[in-house]
Amino acid sequence: MPPPADLVKVAIEWPGAFPKLMEIDQKKPLSAIIKEVCEGWSLGNHENFALQIADATNFYITEKNRNDIKNGSILRLTTSPYLTAVQLHERIQSSSMDAKLESLKDLANASRDITFAQEFINLDGIFLLTQMVESGTERYQKLQKIMKPCFGDLLSFTLTAFVELMDHGIVSWDTFSVAFIKKIASYVNKSAMDTAVLQRSLAILESMVLNSQDLYHKVAQEITIGQLIPHLQGTDQDIQTYTIAVINALFLKAPEEKRQEMAHILAQKQLRSIILSSVIRSPTPINDEMAHQLYVLQVLTFNLLEDRMMTKMDPQDQAQRDIIFELRRIAFDMECEPNNGSIEKRKSMYTRDYKKLGFINHVNPAVDFTQIPPGMLALDNMLYFARHHQDAYIRIVLENSSREDKHECPFGRSSIELTKMVCEILKVGELPSENCHDFHPMFFTHDRSFEEFFCICIQLLNKTWKEMRATSEDFNKVMQVVREQIMRALTLKPNSLDQFKSRLQNLSYTEILKIRQSERMNQEDFQSRPILELREKIQPEIMELIKQQRLNRLCDGTCFRKISSRRRQDKFWYCRLSPNHKVLHYGDLEESPQAEVPHDSLQEKLPVADIKAVITGKDCPHMKEKGALKQNKEVLELAFSVLYESDEYLNFIAPDKHEYCVWTDGLNALLGKEMTSDYTKSDMDTLLSMEMKLRLLDLENIQIPEAPPPIPKEPSNYDFVYDCN
Repeated sequence: MPPPADLVKVAIEWPGAFPKLMEIDQKKPLSAIIKEVCEGWSLGNHENFALQIADATNFYITEKNRNDIKNGSILRLTTSPYLTAVQLHERIQSSSMDAKLESLKDLANASRDITFAQEFINLDGIFLLTQMVESGTERYQKLQKIMKPCFGDLLSFTLTAFVELMDHGIVSWDTFSVAFIKKIASYVNKSAMDTAVLQRSLAILESMVLNSQDLYHKVAQEITIGQLIPHLQGTDQDIQTYTIAVINALFLKAPEEKRQEMAHILAQKQLRSIILSSVIRSPTPINDEMAHQLYVLQVLTFNLLEDRMMTKMDPQDQAQRDIIFELRRIAFDMECEPNNGSIEKRKSMYTRDYKKLGFINHVNPAVDFTQIPPGMLALDNMLYFARHHQDAYIRIVLENSSREDKHECPFGRSSIELTKMVCEILKVGELPSENCHDFHPMFFTHDRSFEEFFCICIQLLNKTWKEMRATSEDFNKVMQVVREQIMRALTLKPNSLDQFKSRLQNLSYTEILKIRQSERMNQEDFQSRPILELREKIQPEIMELIKQQRLNRLCDGTCFRKISSRRRQDKFWYCRLSPNHKVLHYGDLEESPQAEVPHDSLQEKLPVADIKAVITGKDCPHMKEKGALKQNKEVLELAFSVLYESDEYLNFIAPDKHEYCVWTDGLNALLGKEMTSDYTKSDMDTLLSMEMKLRLLDLENIQIPEAPPPIPKEPSNYDFVYDCN
């Protein structure tokens, strides 16, 4: 008898018969199991039958996937994949529209299974479907006016079956004719087309472009960006997703020399603004597939900058040098240069101004742009900033040129390094990841989003430089902080560039330091066993410190308010703990005191030994009285009572949350109970964090071992011990 692991208990269905419960021996050949099932229902020709999973997938059971059958699975006895493929191959060629429609629907469902797909493809099923698309559907277009829904469904199921069959990767995409491509493209180019047909057609075009360079050229000749744009302006997110996917595929497969041209066309057709208004700002939430396609479009758009990023500046190119002259002119308001000065004098003036602009090479700043990356892209960004944000540009340059040399933030050097950093952050030049959904809505809000992003970041860099009081030696430290500020702001996914700028304003250098300190406590080192043991050792000391602070506050006393039955404040009372922590002194007051109230002026006493419990919130007696349940939530959160003797209560309403926490903690401490208020947790976290930092101050950048060092062996003798006697 085989071990239980090889036996699977299942139910098997057959139309018109009661399901059978049986055990399947996974060591037996599948054909033998099918034969046994057929014999149970007196069915001959068992080779014409197969088993399927009885769920929405209807996948066939094969020798490869039979181990996926689990105990309790429901299977279905059905016709074999080959026989089903033969039957559907014949039925889809029927002259009856109803029979054809039903068979194509069945084919679309069955084609998801690779076992069936292989059998249908072996019968030249793909060729038959393409023939139906190229010519067969034309015979029914005459009936389209009177049978439009039927025609749409017929074509939809045909294309669905085609897509499902091709998705298995059995047939190459290069085998399709131009006529078929033209027909699919015509469905996309039509202004009014059945939604399902349009969706499948877009999916086919995307797959063609991505899987064949030859088909890319053929598809690119048949469809234009202008014909795709209207599909983005609808409300169907699936259609929008497939449309952007086709645009991305055309973008990705386009030769390098055509990508800039295609980007120009996309800009002319206002693709960005249409995506922003119809997709990103649509009431419909963006699903994962749409987010992925937007991410791909974002990456491909930024990759257009790669050529400039990897282009070195030619120091001898006058046109490129003129850009640097333009930066100098805008900064120092020199529209023209004097021609009567000597060459040496003009060179000296240029050198002085280039130094103020923050270039490393003061004599020939063109040399600064020979580093790749960022190459000429850095100069492009600087010129954009100078022209489009002229006031900010002039302010930064003049502000830094008036500082001491060591404290100035060099604009030229900063811009070059910042451009390089931004390219790294936005992964300029890298191909899009297949599973990433990390698109940023703000990059779809401006036609020059990369340049605007740079302009915000260069102003941030200058601000952070001042906050850090940095010198030239701190340049790399400042860049690290700026990178962290940018990354943290991007993590929040701002919806616009203005929102991104606002987020950066909140991430000042001081805030970054606070975040770093907070995260440092949660680093792996602080979760290691030695550190956790140290925390556990320190915690009781900290808790005792908090307890003493609470008791000291109770000794100082607090003024509480009373609320009458008419729910208005009428008088005050005061309560304080005796210095020996044995008695609570309390009594009424005419008005709120300006200082501590002495013990002898408080008439009532309550020995701590008589206190039975501390009750809080709505369980307090004075919150249960008539009309008291109508008290607002704030009063309920500040109420607590002390139960003493059998049923006597001393009722409190704290003036604020802080005093509430102090008194409930202090009273619980007097009773030997745990202090559980939010205030105690906050104090514990703060004090424990400070104490841990102080104790580990000398261990910075030192790896703490998981286990203590071994105790050395005892010495062979103790002759080295000095006898004091």
